[in-house]
Amino acid sequence: MPRIAPKMPKRLAVAALELFGERGIDDVTVEQIAARVGVTKGSFYSHYRSKHEIILAACTHYYQTHLRRLHAETARLAHPRDRLRRALELSIRICVADERNRVFTSDLFAMALHDEPVRQSWAQFYNAVREMLVGLVSAVHAESGSNGSDARHSVDLMLAAIEGVKLRAGFEPHVADPAEQRAIVDGMMHYLCSSRQPGPAEAP
Repeated sequence: MPRIAPKMPKRLAVAALELFGERGIDDVTVEQIAARVGVTKGSFYSHYRSKHEIILAACTHYYQTHLRRLHAETARLAHPRDRLRRALELSIRICVADERNRVFTSDLFAMALHDEPVRQSWAQFYNAVREMLVGLVSAVHAESGSNGSDARHSVDLMLAAIEGVKLRAGFEPHVADPAEQRAIVDGMMHYLCSSRQPGPAEAP
């Protein structure tokens, strides 16, 4: 039985995301996105009214794919500590080691400074990832019988650290090396699973 092709709006969103990662959002045209899936510019505009709309569609596809991968990678593991480590490994692999991802998300951050829809879409994605990680960290502390720290505060600092590491990878490529990725994950696990960390009011 022949495989049914994805619907065109999704194909265009996937193609846009690929091109944005390869060339940067500003350097990709509607014509290039249409050509990537073999349709005309007119066909593109029958699905999306503007480049801005396809950017938001590419964001949605990116967010959904990332969250699905996080849930799929962690769901197969039994222990909270293992699930947390797998989530961190995947996050570092995607956010730091994947150069196209770094290009796309860095461009999104720049757009979010002056584009409210992009800012809101990223905030919703961030919150979904944060809530998942907060749940995993809380489960680790509960399993170990430790009061732990403020899981939300710890996760917020860890996510900020990932963004900083991602920026470093742009001018220090060795940060994306497998050994360096393991060291980063080890450090984050030590921090997140520690029985005592400063809370928001105590942090320097």
